[in-house]
Amino acid sequence: MRTTAGPTTARQRWRRAGALAAAGLMAVTLAACGGGDAGDDSTITVTFRQFGNNHVMENFLEDAKAEFERAHPGVTVDLQPIVAANDDYTTKLQLQMRSPRTSPDLVYEDTFLINSDIEAGYLRPLDDYIAQWPDWDQFAETAKGAGRALDGKIYGIPTGTDTRGIWFNKQLFAQAGLPTDWQPTAWDDLLAAARAIKAAAPDDVIPLSIYAGTPLGEAASMQGFEMLLYGTGDTLYDHATQKWLVGTQGFRDALGFLQTVYSEGLGATPQQVLNPSWNDTVAQDLIPQGKVAIAVEGSWLSNNWLDSGAHPWPEWSEVMGWTGMPTQNGQAPGKVSMSGGWTWAIPQNADNPDLAWEFSKLINDREHQLRFAIDEVQIPVRTDVAADPTYAQANPSNEFFASLVPITTYRPAYAVYPRISNEIQVATESVITGSADVEAAAANFDDQVRSIAGEADVAAAGS
Repeated sequence: MRTTAGPTTARQRWRRAGALAAAGLMAVTLAACGGGDAGDDSTITVTFRQFGNNHVMENFLEDAKAEFERAHPGVTVDLQPIVAANDDYTTKLQLQMRSPRTSPDLVYEDTFLINSDIEAGYLRPLDDYIAQWPDWDQFAETAKGAGRALDGKIYGIPTGTDTRGIWFNKQLFAQAGLPTDWQPTAWDDLLAAARAIKAAAPDDVIPLSIYAGTPLGEAASMQGFEMLLYGTGDTLYDHATQKWLVGTQGFRDALGFLQTVYSEGLGATPQQVLNPSWNDTVAQDLIPQGKVAIAVEGSWLSNNWLDSGAHPWPEWSEVMGWTGMPTQNGQAPGKVSMSGGWTWAIPQNADNPDLAWEFSKLINDREHQLRFAIDEVQIPVRTDVAADPTYAQANPSNEFFASLVPITTYRPAYAVYPRISNEIQVATESVITGSADVEAAAANFDDQVRSIAGEADVAAAGS
C-alpha cells in the first residue's frame, strides 16, 4: 500500500522551499530542501528526480518507504522529489550536498555527473559497505563501472541502464505511404522519411524529433547530438590516448544533420525545442496524440504510456514501432546506441549514511530491481533480474532495446565531461537557431574543449 510522508508531504515542502528561493532566501531554501536535523538518527532523506508528470519513481519509492519503516520501527524515510529539467536538478542536488545542514542521506545520481561530484567531494565511497553485501556479485561488471571513480572506489550503486534508438508512428507512416516495418540503414533514410511525412501529414505533426540546445541539457548532448556523432565513427574522447578530440569531421557532420532537420522544418521549431520541459512534452503529450512521426528516443519511453505512467495509452504498442538508429552511411555495425543510467549514492555530508545504505540495499535487491526494471522500462544491471522471464514478457519493446547493449556506447563521463557536454549544447543551439553555421559552431566547440580540458589532454583530428 502506498503511504504519504504525513500531513505535510515531501513535495509540499519542496514547493514551499522553491517559493522562498524565488523571494531570494537561499539559505532558508537549502534548509527546507535538505536533510533532517544534524544528529537525528531516526530520519533518512532521499532526494531523486521526478520526470514531469511521471510518478513511477515516486510510487516505487513510496512503497519501499512503507516497507522499510515497517521493518525499522521509529525510522522515517523522507522522500524529496525534485521536479526539474536536467541541469536544474543537478544544480539543486549539488547545492543540497555541499553542507551537512542541507545534505540528503541518499541521492539519485546520473552517471554522467558522478565523477564531477566525486571530484568536488560531495560523495562518499561505498566499498566498505559493498564488501559486506553478497548481492554485489549479481551486478554486471560493466554496470559496476558506472559508479567507479578514477581512484578505483565505488561511489554509486547502478539501478539500471538504457539504450537509445528510434520510435515511429506506424499510422502516420502508412498515411505517407511508408512501410510500417521500417528499418532505416543510413541518415539519408531518416531524412527521406521525414520529408515524406512533412508532405503528407497535417502541419502540426513533427516529422522528426531530435533534441538540441542548452535548455534540454544532457538530453540534447547525448540523446540528440551524440547519437549522430558516434554514428559517424568519430568520438568525443580517445580512451587509448586519454585525450579529448577536436576538429573531427564527424562532429561537423552531426551538426550538419541537425542544420538540415531544422532548416527544412522537419523537426520542432527552435522555440519549441528550447523549452526546458520539451522532452517531457514530446514523450508525455505529443507522441500519444499522434503529433510526432519519428523520435530519436530512449528504451524507457513507453513507461510514460503504461497504466502507472504520466499519459496512459493502451494502444501504444500497436501504434508505435521501434528500430535502431542507423550509422551515417550504413557502416558497421549498422546501428548506433548511447547508454547511460542512474545510481544511488550517499553524500559525504549525510547525517545517517549507515541507515541510508540499508535503504539502498532494499531498493537494489533482486525483488525491487525486477519491479523497477519493469515499471521504469529500464534495462536491468543485475544479471538475475535480466535473466528473469518476467522482465522480457513485461513490455513488447524490452527485448529489442536490450539487444542494443552489445553495440552501445557509454559517454566519457570523466570530471570535465559535464562542461564539455554543455559546449555541445551550445553548438547545437547556435546551429538550429541560425546564429552560427556549422563550421563556426564546431570551431568554437574546439576552442572551448581546449580551454576546459587543457591542451595536454586534447588531440586534433589527424594528429
